[in-house]
Amino acid sequence: MHTDLLTRWEPVIGLEVHVQLKTKTKLFCSCPNQTGGKPNRYTCPVCLGLPGALPVVNRQAIMSAIKLGLAINGKIRMYNRFARKNYFYPDMPKGYQISQYDEPIIDGGSVPIWWRGELISVALTRVHMEGDAGKSIHDDQGNTLVDYNRSDVPLLEIVSEPVLHDPDQTHLFLERLRQIVRYLNISDANMELGQLRCDANISLRPKGHTGLGTKTEMKNMNSFRSVKRALEFEIERQAGILEKGGTIEQCTLLWNEEKNRAEIMRSKEDAPDYRYFPDPDLVPMDLSQVDISGVRKALPELPHVKEQRWMEAYDLRLEDVQILAGDPDIADYYDTCIGEGVDGKTAAKWVLGEVLRLINKLGVKIGAFRVPPQQLAELIRTIEKGTINKNTGKRILAKLVSEDRSIDEIIRSEGLGQISAEGQLKSVIDNVIAKFGKEADRYRQGETKLMGFFMGQVMRATRGQSDPGKVKNMLEQILRDQD
Repeated sequence: MHTDLLTRWEPVIGLEVHVQLKTKTKLFCSCPNQTGGKPNRYTCPVCLGLPGALPVVNRQAIMSAIKLGLAINGKIRMYNRFARKNYFYPDMPKGYQISQYDEPIIDGGSVPIWWRGELISVALTRVHMEGDAGKSIHDDQGNTLVDYNRSDVPLLEIVSEPVLHDPDQTHLFLERLRQIVRYLNISDANMELGQLRCDANISLRPKGHTGLGTKTEMKNMNSFRSVKRALEFEIERQAGILEKGGTIEQCTLLWNEEKNRAEIMRSKEDAPDYRYFPDPDLVPMDLSQVDISGVRKALPELPHVKEQRWMEAYDLRLEDVQILAGDPDIADYYDTCIGEGVDGKTAAKWVLGEVLRLINKLGVKIGAFRVPPQQLAELIRTIEKGTINKNTGKRILAKLVSEDRSIDEIIRSEGLGQISAEGQLKSVIDNVIAKFGKEADRYRQGETKLMGFFMGQVMRATRGQSDPGKVKNMLEQILRDQD
């Protein structure tokens, strides 16, 4: 993106994010909430919109919406209702979508993100519930096939205020939102599987102005990478038009990933085009009997809270806590490990280093990692006691992944205990210095960089089973004394 354009124009970005909920059944019927498998297998008269079929709202979906509303500090509407959003597409069998309009379940709220080293809040307009559309599939012969398995799968639509001003900032917002719904366990939010989908409204205004320009809507962005590239493309396109004195036409654009460009889909509809009206088949929802305080108490600690806590308690870097908090299972693993009494900074280095390296190598999730956090804490304590050194600890961790033996059993059976006795270590160092007498003389004459050479020789002679700090101190002393 041409940064010189951004010295004259400020992008204004608002998002409409659809999150597919992880419920057992669909939003208005008892069909399984499963979108894979044989096309049109998970359908019934209700989600197909057949005459006489009446919808009933899924309670689990309502509770998921309430959880998210509390997590983002939104206002729960105790009285809310569904509306019909009228439009015709082949993947919408009713001829309308059941959504919420002027009475959504959640008003307001915000999502905290780290931006340029500061924790800022991205304001939300609303969160509302709606049933998903089916899926249109275009084949090579120019035919369009429709799979209604996804029809009426429960969605939460999260609408942000137009307060984002940078594609990177937008990317961070989406990542944080995905983290939050995963922490709440209400969605897997896998963008590649369509469980999290994003439309963006983009406009430009002269730098320093507060009004809003004419917006366009960008659709068909199927990954975080696509979102960033699509926004950059549209910002440059609009800036190019405005620089020449042109005007922006309100329209809907589709992002073409293969061509790396956006294509005009249609002129943009506004709310009156959808002819919203309250759905006569669904009674308004009254949430006054829901134990909201109980739901609030059951909420997990959210990722931004964990990040702040870890930085303050253990003096960790922002980049490190963001990785640790990025996945709720990794965050739980780390929290359980430090709950065993080991130092938080040391535990973070092990989780971010060896643990993540091993799970990536094995291609497994942290939940399937065979070394529980309690055992990792035991390994760290064994190193701190001086029984083994860090390098030996890494070897033992790799063995724990594939062997059903305890740490002590591995140390005993393979003779991995650290050589810590000064007499034994001095004997090894004396032998190394005697073997490399010329190098020892050069060191004494000022070639101090040879210390690394001697360290390597001693560590090799002890099979890595000695404390590097202790070896270095003894080497310096012995070489100095023999001068």
